[in-house]
Amino acid sequence: MRPAIINIMDGAARKAARSLIHDFNEVEHLQVSRKGPADFVSEADRRAENILKRELEAAHPNFSLLLEESGLIGDTKAIDQWIVDPLDGTTNFLHAIPHFCISIAHAHKGEVIEGIIFDPVRDEFFWAAKGHGAYIKNQRIRVSARGSLSDAVLATGIPFLGRGGKEEMMAMLPLVMEYTAGVRRFGSAALDLAYVAAGRYDGFWEFGLSPWDVAAGILIVREAGGMVSDLDGRGDAANGKSILATNSALYNSIGNLLRKGLRNKLKSM
Repeated sequence: MRPAIINIMDGAARKAARSLIHDFNEVEHLQVSRKGPADFVSEADRRAENILKRELEAAHPNFSLLLEESGLIGDTKAIDQWIVDPLDGTTNFLHAIPHFCISIAHAHKGEVIEGIIFDPVRDEFFWAAKGHGAYIKNQRIRVSARGSLSDAVLATGIPFLGRGGKEEMMAMLPLVMEYTAGVRRFGSAALDLAYVAAGRYDGFWEFGLSPWDVAAGILIVREAGGMVSDLDGRGDAANGKSILATNSALYNSIGNLLRKGLRNKLKSM
């Protein structure tokens, strides 16, 4: 049986998803604004966030909320917090690319103990609760068992207009392309983490993500038997500058490969 709080997240996500799907079907008519270079916010994004805020506040009015668009809402001293991304993959959404999701995490005393990622296009509901494993709907999922870089497919987020980290990424990509079976850039960090947890990708790395991008995904990967850290292997991936998620068999080899790329960049400077 799923924990009650997962059911709350599920219900809230599905209500927001109905709004998103409606807008996705009429994406060419959306009123779009810019909040930064190539970082779009749509009316669809705002509507979905408002639905999630309303549903989650109604379920647990004593929780604070950390929302992508609205920031921190509620009692800053609350021991429980919702961490919410109403639309991860906004650029995909606005270009009618059907790869985006809703991500919700529940943190208790600063530790994420439940999380969900919902892909409304494919109707895939990924969830995890600390100590209870990770699931798609009611089916248990595990990270891949691959242990060879030559068999591994990795995912990442390549920096774009207005984002930093381009030089670091360009130092890493040649090594990753040389030693692995492939690299994918699908445009939703939360779904990338969910796919690592489900064994579809063998690893994921990226720079410059925010807590709402990764909070639920980190828990889901760990509960699926995976490992998550920053690229140095010791920092806080949820609030740090980088993230690496993979299975235990590939964790060291992928980390070493990425760090080698960074060292090569420093030598060339």
